[in-house]
Amino acid sequence: MTRELPDKYYIMLKDLQAVDFVITELTLYLDTHPCDQQAIDQIRQFSQNRMELARRFEAEFGPLNPFGQRAGYESWQWIEPPWPWQV
Repeated sequence: MTRELPDKYYIMLKDLQAVDFVITELTLYLDTHPCDQQAIDQIRQFSQNRMELARRFEAEFGPLNPFGQRAGYESWQWIEPPWPWQV
């Protein structure tokens, strides 16, 4: 069973993927430059941004992963397609 997803779903998922990419790159950079305060500030900023993006995405479309599903969901929404890697 596949449901039609709104454009907002894809836009928000793309935004999350972009922020994840930046965080991964900053993490790798900080592995070799652990005292770079500008990079530390940037990773902090992007990490906070990611948490907010994920919170908004999950509030509207359901969980991004199967573990740590917030209390308050009326059903086990993780099983409902599509999963984030299927789009």
